[in-house]
Amino acid sequence: MPLNRITLYTRDIEESARFYAAHFGFEVFREEGDRIVELVHPEGGAILMLHPAAKSQKKGQALVKLGFDIEDVAGFCAERAEAGLAFGPLHKGDGYVFANAKDPDGNSISVTSRFFRSRV
Repeated sequence: MPLNRITLYTRDIEESARFYAAHFGFEVFREEGDRIVELVHPEGGAILMLHPAAKSQKKGQALVKLGFDIEDVAGFCAERAEAGLAFGPLHKGDGYVFANAKDPDGNSISVTSRFFRSRV
């Protein structure tokens, strides 16, 4: 079975929903009476489920990193910087580039061109 959903525990669901919609193009879906907000990307991929964090959960304590496939990592990072999301330096892997940042709750996110590298 494919991985279809990732749950992110957040202190401020509205702020997180705005963040992923503004910077990564997710659409926000809510159901009346449901405390979970679903973020679905119009191009497919895993659904992000925003769940209220328990008071005992610390920001960014989970060892998880969300990875987004971006062909032009440098261009994407420059564009997002203008919109208020600062990524760290570009790192070079074996035939690809990546950069890291944090979401409003301290969860690690990465943009990477790894998917687009030559597989020769």
